[in-house]
Amino acid sequence: MGIKIINEKSLPSIPWQDKPAGCRDVVWRYSENPIIKRDLLKCSNSIFNSAVVPFNGQYAGVFRVDDKRRNMQLHAGFSKDAVSWMLNEEKIEWVNEDAKTAEANPWQYGYDPRVVWIEDRYWVTWCNAYGWKPTIGIGYTFDFKKFYQCENAFLPFNRNGVLFPRKIGGKYVMFSRPSDSGHTPFGDMYISQSPDMKYWGEHRHVMGPRGGWESKKIGAGPIPIETSEGWLCIYHGVLESCNGFVYSLGAAILDINEPWKVKYRCDEYLLSPQMDYECWGDVPNVVFPCAALCDADTGRLAIYYGCADTHVGLAFGTVEEIVEYTKAHS
Repeated sequence: MGIKIINEKSLPSIPWQDKPAGCRDVVWRYSENPIIKRDLLKCSNSIFNSAVVPFNGQYAGVFRVDDKRRNMQLHAGFSKDAVSWMLNEEKIEWVNEDAKTAEANPWQYGYDPRVVWIEDRYWVTWCNAYGWKPTIGIGYTFDFKKFYQCENAFLPFNRNGVLFPRKIGGKYVMFSRPSDSGHTPFGDMYISQSPDMKYWGEHRHVMGPRGGWESKKIGAGPIPIETSEGWLCIYHGVLESCNGFVYSLGAAILDINEPWKVKYRCDEYLLSPQMDYECWGDVPNVVFPCAALCDADTGRLAIYYGCADTHVGLAFGTVEEIVEYTKAHS
């Protein structure tokens, strides 16, 4: 493999299917999609836009579950193979770090989580309600049983908070997308930095919508993957069609030390809503990536994405092929 993967683990057990014969794409779908259907839990209206990570030789994650009251909640889940999942029927009950945090930030709703291991714990970010307005919530867990909630990162309105998997220049780094209170008709990706996961500043613009499949807005997806070419960033882009928004998956490569600098950005989407389970659902025409497992030895990627705001789907690719394709089509 010509492209080196940095700071990822050997994960020989991640899900994988070889590229189908005749497939010309660099990202392809799992033949048994969707892997998590909307009614997995007795309480669930839909399960989608969720995050998974390696955990104790198996896998764990935080899952968006919209219940039958249509409340947006977060649930923990576990799997031996990262394909067949068991989710807790009860939502995560967050423990606040102190009484002031609990008083200022009572749970209202949460959705679209991301999870990443940094240093000594699993950090969780999600779109959190503050005064019933969306902002970036931050918390952590050591065991996916007890979860601790910290102060929100930003004031409303903001979404798509995605942490980098290590400090850069001695600081934590996080993507976000400033937005409004509804289905935002705009959105650029920004990076913010923090010495302590509490105070965030040094905000830097990364990139905005350009045209075509990402003409309306964009937002960060899975945790960035560090490579010898830069940070591989899988993100979503949104087209506004005559029938509403269309969400697709794309890729960019950012500078290792200054990740607000874009080195390459693929002109084409890598996955768009084309299958029935991506086109039909509570919100049609949505491919929304939230997590990726990477095997450092082979460069294989298993990408988890929300399907039509209804189910969880799985797609595959390799770091090398995605990076090379992004460079060639930048």
